[in-house]
Amino acid sequence: MPPGSPPGESPSAADPDLARHLTCLGDDALVLAQRLCQWITRAPTIDEDLALSNIALDLIGHARTLLSRAGRLDGTGRGEDDLAYSRSEREFTNALLTELPNGDFAMTVARQLAYTHYAVLHYEALAHCVDPDLAAFGVRAAKEVAFHRLHADRWTVTLGRGTPESTRRMQRALERVWPYTGELFEENDVLRRLAASGTVPSPAALHDTWLARVTEVVTEAGLAVPAPSWSATGGRSGLHTEEFGPLIAELQSVRRQFPGGTW
Repeated sequence: MPPGSPPGESPSAADPDLARHLTCLGDDALVLAQRLCQWITRAPTIDEDLALSNIALDLIGHARTLLSRAGRLDGTGRGEDDLAYSRSEREFTNALLTELPNGDFAMTVARQLAYTHYAVLHYEALAHCVDPDLAAFGVRAAKEVAFHRLHADRWTVTLGRGTPESTRRMQRALERVWPYTGELFEENDVLRRLAASGTVPSPAALHDTWLARVTEVVTEAGLAVPAPSWSATGGRSGLHTEEFGPLIAELQSVRRQFPGGTW
């Protein structure tokens, strides 16, 4: 992943607020892709091995675009590789949902259900932002994540209406994932400034639509929408789960073993 602007895209003026937000989105995509890659050769079927691999590839493409733009906006001159492979754990700002361990297949499906419905809404809204490059990215990303959402929806219903064991596992997975969904819609001063200027959409404004859509899927699956008594937070500030360290070490292992290496 060479640094610099993608072909046809002009350099961007420094904008620390937008750089911060794009880094968050890029980290979401990169970390979730790394989790999904852990299913390679371990998925329940060959079809699912390929499906999860392809979803991960789409997410890596999103991360490349977002982190590359963030590196040009933050004033440091870093490229996408620097942001992916040279930051410490505390410098990653992904939502905690995306780093949750895969668990069983139902757990992965529940995590995908929550993330994909949020991501589609966010990218659809981003498609209407004032920045033409971000708007174009939002159009493309929304279409790709819509397929990821369809995959998660179908598996949620299949497992929910399957055997007693699959139903039990899918409900348990939803209960495990749901406390981590609130962080996707949190706002801070940076996001408020960006939303007020029309640069990016406000995630808080997407929550009710997200909840209505996932509720429809969960209900169709014959399951109950969880009502957690607590909400996880901290990922956007660099505070992560204890499983995050090994995940990032795995992601960065080759770069750290061969610094400056090229293919």
